[in-house]
Amino acid sequence: MKKYLLFLIGLFLFLPVMAQTDEGSDDAEIVEASNESLSDIDNKVVLHRYKMGDGLRLTTQGGNKLVISGMVQTSVESRRFEDVDQMYNRFRVRRARVRFDGSVYHDKLRFRLGLDLVKGSETDDDSGSLLMDAYAAYRPWGSKLVVSFGQRSTPTDNYELQMSSHTLQFGERSKITSAFSTIRELGVFAESSFRVGSKGLLRPAIAITDGSGPISEGKRYGGLKYGGRLNYLPFGAFRSMGGSREGDMAYELTPKLSVGIAYSYADGTSDRRGGRSNGDILYMNDRDEIDLPDYAKLVADFAFKYRGFSMLGEYAKTWGYVPSSITKRVRNDGTTATTFDVNGEQNVEAYIKNRMMLGQGFNIQAGYMLRSLWSFDLRYTYLKPDEYSYMNNNLYFNRHNFYDFSVSKYLTRNYAAKIQLTVGLARSNGENRTPDSTYTYNGNEWIGNLLFQFKF
Repeated sequence: MKKYLLFLIGLFLFLPVMAQTDEGSDDAEIVEASNESLSDIDNKVVLHRYKMGDGLRLTTQGGNKLVISGMVQTSVESRRFEDVDQMYNRFRVRRARVRFDGSVYHDKLRFRLGLDLVKGSETDDDSGSLLMDAYAAYRPWGSKLVVSFGQRSTPTDNYELQMSSHTLQFGERSKITSAFSTIRELGVFAESSFRVGSKGLLRPAIAITDGSGPISEGKRYGGLKYGGRLNYLPFGAFRSMGGSREGDMAYELTPKLSVGIAYSYADGTSDRRGGRSNGDILYMNDRDEIDLPDYAKLVADFAFKYRGFSMLGEYAKTWGYVPSSITKRVRNDGTTATTFDVNGEQNVEAYIKNRMMLGQGFNIQAGYMLRSLWSFDLRYTYLKPDEYSYMNNNLYFNRHNFYDFSVSKYLTRNYAAKIQLTVGLARSNGENRTPDSTYTYNGNEWIGNLLFQFKF
């Protein structure tokens, strides 16, 4: 924690030096300045007029920019299991984030630093890395090619992960995301955009990462992870960044559609999803060397918007590949064992797959946003585990059908502030998928989530 605080202090101390420039260019945006003309403030930072949700924007005459923004989401959640006469309630700070975005050298070089203050808290149940995004992007020819280095979201996840958190139509992302997505990875990323015909756009992206999730202390296990995505937009780009926003607040005047497919292959993974974390599950061979299974994922999705109506559809399928050379498993205390017991038999491949998120699923959601900024949304998600998969264990309580309904009132026209109520049903499929367990509850679960959001 201390090293990140020192970094932030250094960033602010360095900001005035970084923002100075001797180059000149026109700045068409309205800025807050004194009676001096722009020609008189070559070496001064200019603060733009503030608008809630757009962050604090600083620029120089030479065009260098820095945007400081953040978001807070608080929620109250209630859960009830059928046939159980008790409600489970909790209050939480769902998200509390601060982000620094900048660009220099005529927008050819961009950078981002994102911090998650909830995960950085030592007292939070979901505590993890304080660092969310930390990367620099080089744009030699503008949007025709963008190369990023560092930690960021990966294009090989489902389309919902390309949607900003403050624009979500529901209190939580779909179960497709929680089951199969890696969210953020560390590596190199390349994106491009090409015109196809008079209106269409083709947007390819590739990613090569270390397959061990966000930055972590100690050794990084596993091999490289390779992946790519291809999106096709036959009717052109969405308005007002609508391609990365859920709901149609921009109110598309003509139909807009994005159809995409993504694939990734992790050459050795030490976690359940092929790259969300590092070192969670380790195996060894006869030479006492780390030996890990491979993990592959295929994603197909689409997003559609037109005159307030929006629809998102996603499909994901995963595979696990277990090398025959694995002979030992590493326990949590660092000791090793050679037993791989499954249903009373030694089965190395089945044992390892039972610790991975293997299977398939789809998510379909649709909604309509009124001009008054009321939004009404529906969602259905289905998960189907493989025969041997971690998705069969009690973590999912034998429920693989999820229904959600959400009502949202946006208080601004840029998603900055909202009040959102989501009601969900996790439906049981009527049979116990873990017969060796003493856990026998097979009922449905009702969830209610009331969320408040402010983005500055």
